[in-house]
Amino acid sequence: MAETSPPAPPSSLRRLVPRIFSRSARRDDVEQLLRTVRTHHPKGDLSIIERAYSVAERAHTGQKRQSGEPYITHPLAVAQILADLGLGPKAIAAALLHDTVEDTSYGLDELTAEFGDEVAMLVDGVTKLDKVKYGDSAQAETVRKMIVAMSRDIRVLLIKLADRLHNARTWGFVPPEKAAKKATETLEIFAPLAHRLGIQAIKSELEDLSFAVLHPKIFAEIDSLVTQRTPQREQYVQNVINAVDSDLRELRIRGRVMGRPKQLYSVYQKMVVRGREFDDIYDLIGIRILVGSVRDCYAVLGSIHARWTPLPGRFKDYIATPKFNLYQSLHTTVIGPGGRTVEIQIRTHEMHQQAEYGVAAHWKYKEQIAGGKFDVKANDTDMAWLAHISDWQAETADPGEFLDSLRFEIGAKEVYVFTPKGRVIGLPAGATPVDFAYAVHTEVGHRTMGAKVNGRLVPLESELKSGDVVEVFTSKNPDASPSQDWLSFVKSTRARSKIRGWFTKERREEAVEQGKEGIARAMRRQNLPLQRLMSQDSFTEVARQLRFEDVSALYAAVGEGHISTQSVIEKVTALVSAEEDTNTGPIDLPLGRARQPRTGDSGVLVRGAPDILVKLAKCCTPVPGDAILGFVTRGSGVSVHRDDCTNVSALRDEPERMIDVEWAPSTKSIFMVQIQVEALDRSGLLSDVTRVLSEHHVNILSATVATSKNQLAISKFVFEMGDIVHLDRVLNAVRRIDAVYDVYRVKSS
Repeated sequence: MAETSPPAPPSSLRRLVPRIFSRSARRDDVEQLLRTVRTHHPKGDLSIIERAYSVAERAHTGQKRQSGEPYITHPLAVAQILADLGLGPKAIAAALLHDTVEDTSYGLDELTAEFGDEVAMLVDGVTKLDKVKYGDSAQAETVRKMIVAMSRDIRVLLIKLADRLHNARTWGFVPPEKAAKKATETLEIFAPLAHRLGIQAIKSELEDLSFAVLHPKIFAEIDSLVTQRTPQREQYVQNVINAVDSDLRELRIRGRVMGRPKQLYSVYQKMVVRGREFDDIYDLIGIRILVGSVRDCYAVLGSIHARWTPLPGRFKDYIATPKFNLYQSLHTTVIGPGGRTVEIQIRTHEMHQQAEYGVAAHWKYKEQIAGGKFDVKANDTDMAWLAHISDWQAETADPGEFLDSLRFEIGAKEVYVFTPKGRVIGLPAGATPVDFAYAVHTEVGHRTMGAKVNGRLVPLESELKSGDVVEVFTSKNPDASPSQDWLSFVKSTRARSKIRGWFTKERREEAVEQGKEGIARAMRRQNLPLQRLMSQDSFTEVARQLRFEDVSALYAAVGEGHISTQSVIEKVTALVSAEEDTNTGPIDLPLGRARQPRTGDSGVLVRGAPDILVKLAKCCTPVPGDAILGFVTRGSGVSVHRDDCTNVSALRDEPERMIDVEWAPSTKSIFMVQIQVEALDRSGLLSDVTRVLSEHHVNILSATVATSKNQLAISKFVFEMGDIVHLDRVLNAVRRIDAVYDVYRVKSS
């Protein structure tokens, strides 16, 4: 049933979905904004809002929205959305200024001087990344920046959500392809984030607007179905409300009963995704009851169940066990008048504020009692999801992987399990005892060796269900560690990142030892004074030259094959020689020696003769994975070429000298690689390329640069590499340099 036709043209969209063609009326907007803020913060300093509006209006002078309106209408609308949520004057000021740093000449330093560090931090947090980033990773990096800033102050995300909401209201004025892309992003990232933070008011509107853009015809059809049934529905809902009001009067409980507004995207999800008929959707008839206390909630629930028969399995108590986003309410579905099903929600007024505005309502309360200071980790232990975000985003280096993890994390349904002491732990659906252990504490996760669920021993990969009581057993062995097999069944991002982090650290320690031993062996083989060289500070200096954090990082790079032992030894001996001001003795190591073929370092074996001398041909610089063949030279062992090397045709004239060879790389193997970088010529290009290569610890042996009359720069670099897998990372890093449009390995000279 999903719509596959291209987006409707703007004229059709305007007819089908007028709400995405919203325009802002500006005349009294500033006064309305101030009135709204004053309602929530009667003692707040409103002068900062007036100053921020004045600066924003001046900075955006002459700029227009794609709807044709003055640009200032956008920050003003974003500020109004936040004011309705109850945010304070500084957040409103940041909302008014949120596009000035990016889109105008008004700089962050100027903003900081005029409005202070707090407002500047909020504005910087929501400023989009500029031209440096391109492609799919740009959106991932934008979201990453937003999450990092959010972990410092949740208001950053609230401003970002309000910004996206107002933009969504005007998607009708942008090209259909761009609007569809933005709508997809919104459904995947922003609406689930709003849900995670409990801001139902923003979440629902974002979903409906995205739905309207992506499926305008389906949206219009469901809207029409709902509209057709509205008169009968409203009459039925009123009958139910009258009955509930009667029960409240009998119980002497003061409360408010109302019909629940319908969200079209929710109806669509139930119809299309779950395959239900429109008339069969439970949520089509919904009642909400607001009362004064938790005691009243349960009293009203009992009264309703006494009047109408509840449907089995449809009662949920989110007051005793709140959702991950602090949502609290009683849900029940009953067979109402005429045999129709009615879903009823019962909650207090405070719970309703929390349900509609989520963390924004939480923020307003904390701002009033704490003078505007807000620390997620210190004060919001009940919003544990926020506290974990900065941890796992920092442990995910790849932007694409981070975005995939974020999509999973914010979209995952949750199960709620208990510790033996009754503490509630929220986990993704399908979570296991290992996920539970890491949710309790990282060290508990690392040392887990067994688990009990509801008093019975279970395998660690067992799937947990809501209501389970989970107990994990930990090892007392100080060397206890996680198992790599756990990665195949854990569901939470936290558990996965912690397990990967442990193995990354473990591998690094092994690489440090391997690198240190490799350098020592190479020195002994070359009869170098091991103790004198290893005790010098020269290793620290070499690590600094190669841009490593410390000597351990240098050893690790050698152990992982990112840099050769010979390259390190040459640099160390050169430093020591300079310090001792001598060119004689065993420390003197001629540069040419590093380029001599070394038995065992080629990574190639001759079939049937493993001890024969082998060298890799410089004309085609073969590396593991290339198809190769060997040629017996006169006095220099076997020369190994790529089978598509330009020189091979001549070598085949002497078939008796051809010999079978195969790859057998070891930790000591060294390969020469040549790459070509093609870019639009610009100032500083060569410097940027060599900097990136240096940052990836590439030992450059030679470089050539040529610029054509078309301003195209062609650069070739030859360097040593121990692990050929590292080459892909190097090429990707160079490809991201500004103005570089292609980079690839040159397979023959």
